[in-house]
Amino acid sequence: MRAPYACDPTRTRGRRVPEEESTFRSPFQRDRDRIIHASAFRRLKHKTQVFVEHEGDYFRTRLTHSIEVAQVARTMARALGLDEELTEAVALAHDLGHPPFGHTGEDALQALMAPHGGFDHNAQAIRIVTHLERHYAEFDGLNLSWETLEGIAKHNGPVPEPTPWALAAYCDAHDLELHTHASAEAQVAAIADDVAYNHHDLHDGLRAELFSTDELAELPILDACFAEVDALYPGLNYYRRRHEALRRFFGVLVEDVIGYARAELAALDPQSAGDIRAAGRPIIRFSDPIFADLKVIRDFLFHRMYRAPSVVEMRVEVTRVVRELFPHFMAHPEELPKQWRKDVEEIAGDETQLARIVCDYISGMTDRFALQTHGRVFGGTPIRKGIFA
Repeated sequence: MRAPYACDPTRTRGRRVPEEESTFRSPFQRDRDRIIHASAFRRLKHKTQVFVEHEGDYFRTRLTHSIEVAQVARTMARALGLDEELTEAVALAHDLGHPPFGHTGEDALQALMAPHGGFDHNAQAIRIVTHLERHYAEFDGLNLSWETLEGIAKHNGPVPEPTPWALAAYCDAHDLELHTHASAEAQVAAIADDVAYNHHDLHDGLRAELFSTDELAELPILDACFAEVDALYPGLNYYRRRHEALRRFFGVLVEDVIGYARAELAALDPQSAGDIRAAGRPIIRFSDPIFADLKVIRDFLFHRMYRAPSVVEMRVEVTRVVRELFPHFMAHPEELPKQWRKDVEEIAGDETQLARIVCDYISGMTDRFALQTHGRVFGGTPIRKGIFA
């Protein structure tokens, strides 16, 4: 049963370009389906989550991460009486704007684009779904409903000033009310992202042997999870033991968010989705004790995984790939693919607009395509095998 504070697909604020409604699918279902069929969504298969995309079949990529986020988000949305399709749409789209090489690639593009309006992966996701996906006859982008666009833009909270260029450019024509919090559905997608990466980064770090199971068993929350597994299954196989502990950790996080959200919703007693946006604070989040424990776990991951010596070394190498590709295409836009050269022809030598086109092109690359392109342009092998974040 849909709660009164849930977004109602029959009362959506609509699409920027009006369309006839589907007979069988709600507007939010159509949004989800368009995201799944988007080219940018398919490219997430070969984009870094933490580990270099070709390092192993078991490590998460942006695509598998997004699928896991969507699964967690739907579970929470159902428990809280929210619209599951809208929640899933935002969850599936939340990482569409990430460039190759994860946050390392984003840092490199932020520096390169500083003179031209900057780069932000959330804003880039809006640019992708409103402009860069060009498959439909009547509009650029996916023409998603207002609520889905809002969720993509500000699922992490109100967007602070200065507004990233891509968001500001779109909101000038279609206001997403960036100063408010997003719907409960978008907030669920955001916290599901936290749940998913806290869980799977521990799993992937173990598989990469950056830390041991015994070290994990000493961390808060996880200590109780391992103790429960050991009490129930003494002498359990090493791999099954850690899997059982991590799935319990996963469950603790999900149940904590649902429990906290129910208490906050009961206290606030919102009667509309607008009441959630106007609450002035996030309603869907971890409780304070769990949040404090997660900070300890995140600090552990930061030092032992994200900034491990091998990871730091790899960050330097992949940063060089982006930093060398960008000025090359700025100087030689004729080497861009045909559909991109058409955009270049329309800007009449405007350097900032050229930088935006080059940035769009590079940020859309997968890890492997960026490496292949660098090898084709500059020769040699750009990076050694390794991992990076």
